[in-house]
Amino acid sequence: MISDAVKRGVQRAPHRSLFKALGLIDEELDRPIIGIANSWNELIPGHLHLNRIAEAVKAGVRMAGGTPLEFNTIGICDGIAMGHEGMRSPLVSREIIADSIEVVARAHAFDGMVFVCSCDKIEPGMVMGALRVNVPSIFITGGPMLCGVWRGRRMSLDSAFESVGSYLGGKITESQLREVEEYACPGVGSCAGLYTANTMACMIEAMGLSLPGSGTIPAVDARRVRLAKKTGMQIMELIKRGIKPRDIVNEWSIRNAITVDVALGGSTNAVLHLMAIANEADVPLSLGVFDEISRKTPHLVDMMPAGKTAVEDLDKAGGIPAVMKRLSEKGLIKQDLMTVTCKTVGENLLAAEIIGSTIRTFESPISPTGALAVLFGNLAPEGAVIKTAGLKKTYFEGEALVFDCEEEGVTAASEGKIKPGQAVVVRYEGPRGGPGMREMLSLTSMLVGMGLGEDVALLTDGRFSGATHGMMIGHISPEAAEGGPIAVVKDGDLIRIDLEKRKLDLLLGEEEIKQRLSEFKPKPKKFKKGVFQRYSELVTSAAKGAILDHIH
Repeated sequence: MISDAVKRGVQRAPHRSLFKALGLIDEELDRPIIGIANSWNELIPGHLHLNRIAEAVKAGVRMAGGTPLEFNTIGICDGIAMGHEGMRSPLVSREIIADSIEVVARAHAFDGMVFVCSCDKIEPGMVMGALRVNVPSIFITGGPMLCGVWRGRRMSLDSAFESVGSYLGGKITESQLREVEEYACPGVGSCAGLYTANTMACMIEAMGLSLPGSGTIPAVDARRVRLAKKTGMQIMELIKRGIKPRDIVNEWSIRNAITVDVALGGSTNAVLHLMAIANEADVPLSLGVFDEISRKTPHLVDMMPAGKTAVEDLDKAGGIPAVMKRLSEKGLIKQDLMTVTCKTVGENLLAAEIIGSTIRTFESPISPTGALAVLFGNLAPEGAVIKTAGLKKTYFEGEALVFDCEEEGVTAASEGKIKPGQAVVVRYEGPRGGPGMREMLSLTSMLVGMGLGEDVALLTDGRFSGATHGMMIGHISPEAAEGGPIAVVKDGDLIRIDLEKRKLDLLLGEEEIKQRLSEFKPKPKKFKKGVFQRYSELVTSAAKGAILDHIH
């Protein structure tokens, strides 16, 4: 056993003494030591119940003959961090979480690990850490929040953000706005739509790292507690068979995840996170792969926020196994891949059932292509990303209205300065320039709530919340801080978006763009010390997943 390094032999008497200070007995030390990485905290609705999930996992580990030892990682609520300086933190936290798992696991010589996690950056951060350590591992995520209901209308977090715009646009009263905030988020779990948290939980299941159902069973459902016990038991089987994360995460399991993502219309943040996960697994992955898969995969489920299907509805329809079963009908899912069930994807899908009509057939898709597009052009030489779910237009041309941070855009929107037909550009919000690549949900939801969602485009070197929908293009690379073309856009410049051709262009002559770039001077860095300074020095382009560059 790996844990023998810290518990066997005469020289490990001091180590055993420390274990015994925890209350462990010899019989427990004789068993495999299972690290339980739990991101429980009192800061995030998706995490408040994870202590109960972790207790169920530990019960399962003990039933199957292991000794569980729990530790915690940090976690940040993106919704609470949204729209202010705090939004620089979440993407940075992904790296901190991965690092913390790596150092704790290597220090304590776990025989296996169970990851109990929820929400946007915590889930991919834990996967990255698991791939680094590469001991037998399994995940259980916290599950989606149920929808809120206000005056007969189903709601989630995006409803609350968009209601701010509705209030500013005179569509609802302040009293009604306060009612929305009371009902939008009714309890624990990751916000009810297919936003980034639930997208990544579904991706983890699609890759084969969690038991079937983990991505969609509601947080408050007792099935999740039962699944947690089975998860704890299953880690012992993975240890017995020697199945590790790198045996599961490979080019084809990542492609399976991308296929599921574009069929559901998941968050654009999945691009960043799957690229970072691929990097840890030493799997080459480019933006072009996402577009290639999206072009041949139909959009099959009308998920929130663009649609009306909540994750709890997807669960009732059979969950991720049902989606994968449907996709496998056309050979879009590779089935001979190992999963944490110790069975292949195909063997798992034998038990899957497609229930009802929530998951469309290939004969009646929402769209014949997936809900993600990667754009290139003179404004985004290295690429940009848009979620196409719910879009009514595939072409847009408008005059640029430029802001150097999100706050400037929010102020302009609240003062009525953003008009139909404009291409709103928000720059210096990329991984390096932000730093931290802030999400723009406050601005995008305000525009949607004001009724401008179909009439303006928003372009940024930052990124969007999974709750964003509309003509919103993010991850524009190179970013402004690196001297990308977005840095030299001026008010009034014409910008053209052509989704069919996958083009994003600044309608200026090549010589004019070169002249502007030759005169470009980057803005001073915002941070001179600390984690944000280190991050801004080491982080790579969004086109590479905003991973940290290796230090040579």
